[in-house]
Amino acid sequence: MAGRRLASMILIMIVISLLLFLAFEGDKLALAARVLGQYSPMEGRLQWLEDNGYNRPLPVRYITWLFGFFTGDWNVSAQFNRPVLEFLAPRLANTAILGLCVFVITAIISLILGVLAGINEGGLRDRIISIASVVTTSFPEFASGTFLVAIFVYWLDWFPGSSSFSNGFSVKELVLPVTALVLFNFGYYTRMTRASMAEVMTSQYVRTAVLKGLPPRSVVVKHALRNALIAPFTVMILQLNYLLSGIVVTEVFFAYDGFAKAMYDAALFGDTYVVSACAMVAVFVAVLSQFISDVGYTYLNPRIRFS
Repeated sequence: MAGRRLASMILIMIVISLLLFLAFEGDKLALAARVLGQYSPMEGRLQWLEDNGYNRPLPVRYITWLFGFFTGDWNVSAQFNRPVLEFLAPRLANTAILGLCVFVITAIISLILGVLAGINEGGLRDRIISIASVVTTSFPEFASGTFLVAIFVYWLDWFPGSSSFSNGFSVKELVLPVTALVLFNFGYYTRMTRASMAEVMTSQYVRTAVLKGLPPRSVVVKHALRNALIAPFTVMILQLNYLLSGIVVTEVFFAYDGFAKAMYDAALFGDTYVVSACAMVAVFVAVLSQFISDVGYTYLNPRIRFS
């Protein structure tokens, strides 16, 4: 299984990076104009392309870049005139911190609320949690971010309005983007956990445990919870790739100096090497999260065995 995952990951990386190179191939002169300035002469732009290797045949340039990527040389960013790996590494770290905080907080909140709602299906607690889950999920990140900034920045003045870490890493600058992402994500996982828990609570083995006179806490924790976690766990792990490259709106809104924002800025600028490197990293994380999901699914449900 691991070998097939690795082979498919490498193949997807190659295909996506090649498509990106083809997409940006017709924009080379515009890239030179962005680097040198809109009033730069055509001769200067052509010379810049020649000096930086953009005039080499596409197959040669792509194969050279691909070999360099897998050997640790990710080329140089045209926008920032820095090695791509050196440029992306701190931004990857920033997004990893953001994503880890969001993942842990979302998992804790959604699992607790989902279980509480699932074991009380149709009750008042279930209705309150379900309504709150639907309401929060209905607001996209930029909408909840706007409300958070209006309340906690302009009204209460508790937190800064941007998270650029211009004066170094700050926990206060992390609070608002984390909150916006948690509000958007926890409702979906809560409803999924609630549905899974409600289904498990009606299963035969849970009813048998109840008829044996086991305490409700023991029935939930020892008999129902493990099976109820299968679906939520799988989806949460698969969302790791979203927390790396899918949070563009949040990072741009809060000026968070992370991986997704770097990819967004590079795409607007036409920085081929940065965009291609970001795509390769995103594919790697997507395949890795799929692998972790499979392993976790096997642990939670031992009847499943992947060949």
